[in-house]
Amino acid sequence: MIDATPQRLALGLSYRGSAYRGWQSQPDGRTVQDRVEAALATFAGAPIRVACAGRTDAGVHALNQVLHFDAPVRRDTFSWVRGVNRCLERDIALQWCRPVGREFDARRCALGRRYRYWLLQSPVRPALEHGLCGWSFQPLDGEAMRTAAALLIGEHDFSSFRAAGCQARSPVKTLRAIDIERRGAYWRFDFDASAFLHHMVRNLMGCLLAVGQARHPPAWVGEVLAARSRDAAAPTFAADGLYFVGPYYDAGHGIPAYTPAMDWVG
Repeated sequence: MIDATPQRLALGLSYRGSAYRGWQSQPDGRTVQDRVEAALATFAGAPIRVACAGRTDAGVHALNQVLHFDAPVRRDTFSWVRGVNRCLERDIALQWCRPVGREFDARRCALGRRYRYWLLQSPVRPALEHGLCGWSFQPLDGEAMRTAAALLIGEHDFSSFRAAGCQARSPVKTLRAIDIERRGAYWRFDFDASAFLHHMVRNLMGCLLAVGQARHPPAWVGEVLAARSRDAAAPTFAADGLYFVGPYYDAGHGIPAYTPAMDWVG
């Protein structure tokens, strides 16, 4: 039965982005948003539009993308998860559902966002991990990359790392942390910021790898930042190994910050 006072719900979503043209809805329907809204509509028996915490590019994965919507029907939160997942492709799945106050907005209420990039360092390209990690056939210098990354921390104009079609009102963002860790043949890059520009993480990765491969000294990254020009930076790196870990919020909203996939891509 249609409810006259819709309940606002928040959802946590994981997906493998390889088969999709990114998050945001497009006319051909081949986006994560299109698939999620279609599944919600099938389960609820009414059209549903969702808002997300952060748009992801084509090929980018998500561990805890957060959505909100106003539900036209009343269902148990567990039923939303199980019922909608039956209508979704196998590479997209709701992880949790929570009722939230009408003031909650997945994007506007986020205090920050986190991304993770997994990279294989090997003379041989990925096979089992194809589409799930980036690749460098050249050895990487971790200390040089960390030195370069430190120059990016803080509030800056990140125009040099912004895609030409970026729709953000301002290129000024606060990059809170970049952590770089090697695990065997793999490198993990963690990014934490107030928000990210279109292609920002992939452009940062391109520059950090240029330093790690000794094509530029660490100080070059500071020069790229100061230039405020996309032409000054390295090419945009592959989307394959990029994961939207998710947003984080004030604890009062009760939004889960963990999904099981975080252990798999830990």
